[in-house]
Amino acid sequence: MTQVLVIVPCYNQGHFLDQCLQSVLHQTFQNWNCIIVNDGSPDDTEEVALEWCQRDERFSYIYQKNKGLSAARNTGIATMQSTYILPLDADDVIHKNYLAQTIKKLESMPDVGIVGVYSKFFINTIDNVVDVHQPKGKDVKYLLYVNQLVATSLYRRICWEQVGGYDESMRDGFEDWEFWLHITKKGWNYAVIPQKLFYYRKKESSMLTTTIKTTAEQVRYYIMKKHKELYIEDFENCITVLFHYITTSRKKEQRLQQSIEYKLGSIITKPFKMLGFFK
Repeated sequence: MTQVLVIVPCYNQGHFLDQCLQSVLHQTFQNWNCIIVNDGSPDDTEEVALEWCQRDERFSYIYQKNKGLSAARNTGIATMQSTYILPLDADDVIHKNYLAQTIKKLESMPDVGIVGVYSKFFINTIDNVVDVHQPKGKDVKYLLYVNQLVATSLYRRICWEQVGGYDESMRDGFEDWEFWLHITKKGWNYAVIPQKLFYYRKKESSMLTTTIKTTAEQVRYYIMKKHKELYIEDFENCITVLFHYITTSRKKEQRLQQSIEYKLGSIITKPFKMLGFFK
């Protein structure tokens, strides 16, 4: 019988956990187990998680010292067998038909290892949608330079086993991108259901926003070096993309410099304008 293991890592997201787990409980597909992994969180994650374990025996709870998102997912996945795996961050929400639709797609396409969906990005409530993410593509070449799939995508357990799980050295973000790249490098395709079945919570501060602001270049470098044979094979496109990044970065820097110089000039000349020296 098909069984899904939902993995919910939680670090300082206990205040969102109820809504996340409620969306799991409301799934129309019922043959699931959900493991909440407390990654050394200092908030009330444990209290909230244990209440859910008492509410429904399909929920279970694990505590570990803080090791990062990849390690938390691997810890949860290793504790229980399943046909499919769904990672779900503690501050996000899935539509009630998420599992039913994604399982149906996986079971109808034996060459597909991962199934993604369209996503709604929301602030505060799922009705306050500020953006929609629509993944494209079907194989590894679409993932080389852009992460098409959100972390909450259903995949076959055998895929996790083949790549040795999530890379636990990646504690600065993009670990899901590297994971999808690694799986598709093995020859698996991915599929996308054009339905908005996932709700991603946008916050001012998150691992993703921190990565984009601070360590994106270093993490991209790590991914490209780890899977360098893919980028060597795609050399022409790789060079084009890298020089595009360089050119874009330089233009942004020039605009910023010009803006700073303009503002400084305005500050310096303002007293003279007030005295009538400049018209």
